[in-house]
Amino acid sequence: MEEPRRLGGRYELGHVLGRGGMAEVHLAHDTRLGRTVAVKTLRADLARDPSFQARFRREAQSAASLNHPAIVAVYDTGEDYIEGISIPYIVMEYVDGSTLRELLHSGRKLLPERTLEMTIGILQALEYSHRAGIVHRDIKPANVMLTRNGQVKVMDFGIARAMGDSGMTMTQTAAVIGTAQYLSPEQAKGEQVDARSDLYSTGCLLYELLTVRPPFVGDSPVAVAYQHVREEPQPPSVFDPEITPEMDAIVLKALTKDPDYRYQSADEMRIDIEACLDGQPVAATAAMGSVGYNGYGDDQATTALRADAGATTMLPPMNPDDGGFGFDDRPDRRRQRDQKKSNTSTILLVVAGALVLIGAILIGKWIFDGDRAANDTVPAPNFVGLTLADAKQQAVNGDVKLSITKKPCEDQAKGNVCSQSPDAKTKVKKNSLVNLVLSTGAPKIAVPDVTGLTFGKAKSQLEDKGFRVEKKTEVSDQTPGVVTAQDPSGDSERQKGTTITLTVAAEAQKVTVPDVTGKSCDEAKQQMQANNLTGNCTEVDTSDASQAGKVIQTSPTAGTEVKKNSAVDIQVGKAPQQVAVPNLGASPSRTPRRPSRTPV
Repeated sequence: MEEPRRLGGRYELGHVLGRGGMAEVHLAHDTRLGRTVAVKTLRADLARDPSFQARFRREAQSAASLNHPAIVAVYDTGEDYIEGISIPYIVMEYVDGSTLRELLHSGRKLLPERTLEMTIGILQALEYSHRAGIVHRDIKPANVMLTRNGQVKVMDFGIARAMGDSGMTMTQTAAVIGTAQYLSPEQAKGEQVDARSDLYSTGCLLYELLTVRPPFVGDSPVAVAYQHVREEPQPPSVFDPEITPEMDAIVLKALTKDPDYRYQSADEMRIDIEACLDGQPVAATAAMGSVGYNGYGDDQATTALRADAGATTMLPPMNPDDGGFGFDDRPDRRRQRDQKKSNTSTILLVVAGALVLIGAILIGKWIFDGDRAANDTVPAPNFVGLTLADAKQQAVNGDVKLSITKKPCEDQAKGNVCSQSPDAKTKVKKNSLVNLVLSTGAPKIAVPDVTGLTFGKAKSQLEDKGFRVEKKTEVSDQTPGVVTAQDPSGDSERQKGTTITLTVAAEAQKVTVPDVTGKSCDEAKQQMQANNLTGNCTEVDTSDASQAGKVIQTSPTAGTEVKKNSAVDIQVGKAPQQVAVPNLGASPSRTPRRPSRTPV
C-alpha cells in the first residue's frame, strides 16, 4: 500500500476536498496532535511563479493574524519541496460543512430571514478583519462555509491586503484580481480599494442568496465587470415577492456604485440587518441603489452568464500592441493599406474636418453642462450636534436628503447627530443623500468589581474606565480603607460618566471605660452613656455587706480603650441572704433525766 504524502513531517494528506484557481485543499491528519485538518497547497505548475508564491504567502499571513469564530483558523504554514521546487502550504481548521456555492447549486431555497442571519455572520467576520486592517477583496459563495450546525465561516484570504496596501490601482497591478460576479465597481475599474469594497461584494452575495441569481450576469467576466460599474441592479423583490422593502433597501444600499453612499462599515450594515429581522425600521432607503454613477450603462442589455464566469479571474490590461480595435496588422494587410493610401487621403481630410466640427460642438456642450452642473450642486449642511427634527429641517433648507444610521456615540447626547458623510461644506448634488449617524447615547461598558481593593486602587481603576467615583464611609469590622460595597455592582453595564458609589470600611472611634466603682447601677449607666458607651448591670454575690447595691467592677475594666458605642458589663454587689441558724446548746427540761444504771 502506498504511503500517504506527509508535509512537515506531521501532516498526512488524504483526498482532495476542493480545487481553486491557484491551490488544492486536502483533507489531512495531524499526526502530532491527532486531529483532522485541511491543508491548502499551491499548485505545482504555479509554484515557479514568484507572484503566485507571494500571493499564497500573503494569504497565510493575512489569515493567521485573524482569530475569530466566523473565520476559518490557520494553524500552521510551511513549505514542501518537489523536484527542487518550493511548494508552500497552509494548515487550516477543517470545517465539516459545505460552501454557500454548493448550497446554491443544490437548488435549495433559503428563507429570507435565514439568509439575513447568515449574512450577519459574514459581516461579523469582516468587521473583525477590517478592524485588524485587512480587506478580504474576494467575498463570494465559494469562500463562505456553512457548518453542519449552521455557523458561518469565512475563508480564503488569498487576495486580501492590508488596508495600507489596498490603494493599489489598475496602473500599478496591470490586472484586476477577483471574481467578476462579486467585484466592486472600484475593483473593476482598478481604483483604490478599502473595506467598503468587501461590503459591496457581501451585497452581491446577499442578493444571490435571496434570489438564487447574482445581481449581474453576462457572457464574459469583462461584460459582468462592466455592468458592476455602469448598470443598476433590479431590486431582489422583482424575483421573489417574499422579499420585503427593507431587505431591498439593505441590498441596494450595499450595491451602491459610489463607496461614499454605501454602508461605511460592516457594523453599520449588520445593525440594519438586525433591525430588519426585529421588524424595526432600517437606515437604508429603497432608493439607495440608484445613488452613484448616474447614467452609466443605460443601453447595456443583461445577458446569460457562461458556466466558467464564476471563477476568480485576472482581467488583463489592454496591450498597446494589439491595437485595441480588432485590426489585423499582418505585413500583407499593411501593403494593401499602403497601396490605397493615396485614394483615401481625401476621405481622411473630410473625416478630420467632421471630427473637428464634432469636437467643437462637444466642447461647447461640455462647457454648458459644466455650468449647469455647478448650479446643480450645494454645500452639504453641518448636521453634527443637531436633533433629528432639526436635521430634517436643515436638510429641507439645504436641498439634500438624509439617510439615518443609529449607533452609540460618546461625544453627543442621545438623539443628536454625531457624524455625517459627506462632511459639512462638501459640494454635493441637489437632493443627494447625506448619511447621518444618530447617537443612541454613550456606549455601555462593564463596571469592574472593585470590592476588597483599597479605595485608592478602586478609584483609579474605575476612573480609567471613564466612571466617576463617590466615597461613603461606614464603620466595619473589615480592614479600614478597604471597599466593602459598590453601587452599581461589579460586572453590570453602565455608560461612561456614571457615578459609582463606593462604601469604604472606617475604623470606629475609641473611648475609655470610666471608673464607676462604688456607684449605683443607675449612676454607672448614666456615666457610661456620657462616655458614648452602653452599660448593662449584672448582680453578683458579695460577702461584704457594705458593697451591696454598688458597682464592684466592670468588663472591660476601667481605663480600657474600646470602640465607641460598645457595651460594658457593670457588676453590682448583691447583699448576702439572711439564713436562720438553729440553737444547738442545752435547754432546760421539766422532766428529770433518768439516772443511768450501771450493772454491778
